Amino acid sequence: MVRLWTGVLILTFLMLVATTAPAFAQQFPEVANLTPFSVETNFMSLAGYLRWLVFTQTSQWISMPEAARVVSEQLAVATR
Repeated sequence: MVRLWTGVLILTFLMLVATTAPAFAQQFPEVANLTPFSVETNFMSLAGYLRWLVFTQTSQWISMPEAARVVSEQLAVATR
């Protein structure tokens, strides 16, 4: 019975962590002010350059759709 409750507690904790993770939103490097496919972006798209920057800082790759979403948000804020 104790193992069952321990398992339930662990599962509940993991579910809580998974659902609150977006609350600790990652801060991404600002790339909206750069020119895509230029020397300053190492001849990459803004999304590709953002992925590379995040990788060099965290050793983890973000997905291309995630990078494109972040770049779109940054560009929307930059053009206001």
